[in-house]
Amino acid sequence: MGYDTIAQLMVQCEGRPERMPQVIYENEIRLTDRTKTEIYAELEARYAVMRLSAEKALREPQKMVCGLIEGQAMRQQKYAAERGGISGTFFNRIMALALSGSEVNASMGRICAAPTAGSCGIVPAVLVGLEEQGGWSKEKMLDALLVAGGIGAVITKNATVAGAEGGCQAECGTAAAMAAGAAAWLFGGTPEQVGDAAAIALIHVMGLVCDPVAGLVQLPCSFRNASGAVNALISADLALAGQMPGIPPDEVINAMYRVGRKLPMELRETALGGMAAEPTARAIAKKLFATDETT
Repeated sequence: MGYDTIAQLMVQCEGRPERMPQVIYENEIRLTDRTKTEIYAELEARYAVMRLSAEKALREPQKMVCGLIEGQAMRQQKYAAERGGISGTFFNRIMALALSGSEVNASMGRICAAPTAGSCGIVPAVLVGLEEQGGWSKEKMLDALLVAGGIGAVITKNATVAGAEGGCQAECGTAAAMAAGAAAWLFGGTPEQVGDAAAIALIHVMGLVCDPVAGLVQLPCSFRNASGAVNALISADLALAGQMPGIPPDEVINAMYRVGRKLPMELRETALGGMAAEPTARAIAKKLFATDETT
C-alpha cells in the first residue's frame, strides 16, 4: 500500500511518529524492489555526502567561476564562533553549514541534490546542525533523512521542484519543507505536525522567484539556502507548538505549484528578471560571457 499525498501518508502512520520511516521505506521497497538494507545503505551514503558538503567550505573558500559567493561559509562560521550573532550561535552555525553546501555546489564539488543542486545546502545544514546539537544516533538521523525524502517525493509527484518551472519556492521551498518535516519528526512531532511543519515552510516562501545572477547558481541562491535552513527550523518549532497552517499540506503544495506556473518566464531561472536584471548583475554577466549587451 503506497501513498501519493501527505494526507495518505498521515493515515498510514496511524498517529504514531515511529511508523513514519517504516511507511516510507516500505513504499520505497514497493517502488524500487530494493531491500530495507539497501535503502538504508543508500541513505547512509547520501548523508555522508551531505555532511562533507556542509563542512567543506567551513575550512577553506571554494574556488568557482566568478567567485560571487567564495568564502561565504567561512565568514559566517567565524562570525558564529566569535560573536554568536543576533540570532545566536546555533542559527548562525546552521546558516554557515547551508552556505558551505552552496559553495561546494558552485565550485562543481560533490553534493547531494535535496531536492536540487540549487537548494542542496538546506537539508544537510538542518540535519547536520541538529545532530551536532542533540547527539542523535546514526539510525535516528537516517530515519529523519528518510522522512525528508518522503515529503520531497510527495511534492515532486504533485507539484515541481524545478526552479525553471516553479521558481525558487519550488527549489528552496521544497528543501525547507523537507527539512522542516524531518526536524519536527526528530523532536517527537506527531505525523500531523510533521506535515504541518512542511506546509508552514512552503507558506513562508510562497511566490519566491528564481533569478540567478548571470545564470550561475551562486547569487541569490546561497542566501536562500541559508534562510531556507532557518525557515525549516522555525517552521518545525511553529508546528511543534501546535500552530496549524489552516490549509492542509496537500493544498499548500498545490497552491505552490499553481503560483509557480503563473510566474512570468523572466522569474523562472532564466536570469532575465528579478535581481538578475539589475545593472550590477548585467555587468557581471557581460564580464563573464564577454558579450556586448545592449538591452
